[in-house]
Amino acid sequence: MPSPAQQHRQRIAAAMSQTVATDADHSAVVASSAYALMLAKLAEDKRALKGIQSIAQKIEVKRQRLPEYAAWIDGVLQADQPVQDDVFATVMVWRIDTGDIDGALVMATHMLTHNLKLPEHYQRDLATLVVEEIAERAGHADSGNVTASQLLQVGQLTEGRDMPDEVRAKLHKAIGLALRDASPAQALDHLQRALQLNARLGIKTEITKLQKQLALSTPVAT
Repeated sequence: MPSPAQQHRQRIAAAMSQTVATDADHSAVVASSAYALMLAKLAEDKRALKGIQSIAQKIEVKRQRLPEYAAWIDGVLQADQPVQDDVFATVMVWRIDTGDIDGALVMATHMLTHNLKLPEHYQRDLATLVVEEIAERAGHADSGNVTASQLLQVGQLTEGRDMPDEVRAKLHKAIGLALRDASPAQALDHLQRALQLNARLGIKTEITKLQKQLALSTPVAT
């Protein structure tokens, strides 16, 4: 874990790396050097992860390493510039992997707002990855940290973004299941939309249950 002084320098360097400057500018040289060091650190951490077979262990290692990038992430967010940063993008994905959904969504918002991209080795575009990874995590038994509010935020954040119908369906399914108790009518809307997008999601029984529940709760006209 970097010391407070190191974190402060890292935060400043990250902000500087987002500032457009000429190659002759000393600040640009410093920023470029700092970014290169962060890329080197990321490459080292990724090599360590590649040597681990256990998915659970990979996630734990990511969780341990994430604080070492926190100051850099803060600096990039504070600068709020449309500059591609592969360190920032990778950490955003790691935050999803480790269950820090709020932190990941702050970063995803920055990237989507500025039309930034994931590093080339990712097979999916940014919006598709965010939707699919968070929706799938919501379906895991140990994912109590993915809330209906967060899932709705994902929907708002990626509204209008092109992606496979099957991926969007996963999000509607996750939202519907998360809202079953608090808002059955809203849950039913999302589940029906999910079914429209992908008929093989296995949610027809859940839709029927909600329809019956809502029918019983609707006052009969006299």
